Amino acid sequence: MLSLSRPRAVIFDMDGLLLDSERVALAFFGQASRELGAPWSAELGLSMVGLNSSDSNKLILAAFGADFPIEAHRQRFGELYEAAIAAGDIPVKPYVRELLEYLKDVQIPCAVATSTRRQRAEAKLARSLLLERFQSLACGDEVVRGKPAPDIYELAAARLGFEPRDCLALEDSNPGVRAAVSANMPVVMVPDLLKPEADIRRYGVPVVDSLKDVLIALSC
Repeated sequence: MLSLSRPRAVIFDMDGLLLDSERVALAFFGQASRELGAPWSAELGLSMVGLNSSDSNKLILAAFGADFPIEAHRQRFGELYEAAIAAGDIPVKPYVRELLEYLKDVQIPCAVATSTRRQRAEAKLARSLLLERFQSLACGDEVVRGKPAPDIYELAAARLGFEPRDCLALEDSNPGVRAAVSANMPVVMVPDLLKPEADIRRYGVPVVDSLKDVLIALSC
């Protein structure tokens, strides 16, 4: 059973943790690639999970060649994805609302640390009726280095007014967990598309099935 000390703040990843959006995004990456004549693979998509757009672009160019029309790919992906956001086609993950309600009741402030750029992150959270639950956001276009560098978690903690060691990070991706560990922030992994890799296990990071486990641990 998960055991947690009560943090001064909780910092959430977004895609794959708050929102069941990774599957939607990867499907649209694949569609955009095929429309441009590129042989998309599930392995390529999974390698992008948790990364910002700049680092994801590097992986795509490495797979398809330096002459691949990356800007056209991003534009087509954006059209598909923004339409899904506007239509409300991105579900909220289980126990998100219950955990946020509990944290509000016990006056533990919350932030989001996401690789997604701010404009899109705010749109996704607002459409899911989650944006108002967070005191601040730290987004992928607001840091120099994306996950697994610690920058985004350090920024999220600073915006809440706390040291990273006093916050709890909740993550679904291996790069995200590495970012929190590098920031010296306690972290719990709630895997979505990918299982924890060997180094995550070596760090001793707790791995749970859902946010329900975190809710139970914090409310004990």
